[in-house]
Amino acid sequence: MAGRYYEEFEVGETIEHEKRRTVSESDNQRFCDMTMNQQPLHLDAEFAADTRFGERLVNGLYTMSLAVGLTIPETTDGTIVANLSYDGVEHPHPVFHGDTIRARSTVTETRETSDGERGIVTMHVEAFNQDDALVCEFDRTVLSLKRPE
Repeated sequence: MAGRYYEEFEVGETIEHEKRRTVSESDNQRFCDMTMNQQPLHLDAEFAADTRFGERLVNGLYTMSLAVGLTIPETTDGTIVANLSYDGVEHPHPVFHGDTIRARSTVTETRETSDGERGIVTMHVEAFNQDDALVCEFDRTVLSLKRPE
């Protein structure tokens, strides 16, 4: 199990996640299809060519989901009870087909549950492209298992 138990998270700690993912046109198309998001800015090359971006953008919810997925191995793989919230989501820079995304998590808060049996951990997650431009950021709060006794 690669994830961390509640006691292993330290406020202020920053985790640079090693896995990266290059986003393909197919990734974006499938995500839009699965979520029924038919926004032409994501799917229609001619439409997108006439926008300020000049080409199709990757769906922002895909970018956020990818960022979460990239963080799982070093944070909550096998140790999570539930995701509780995603807050303050921002997309300061667009993602395009062919961009390679990496993520970083900073632990901002930890606290035990009222029954003392589990812990709540909040992490600020940042996703960057291959040029180190910040493409997505948000706070992720999880309900985490405590280390077995």
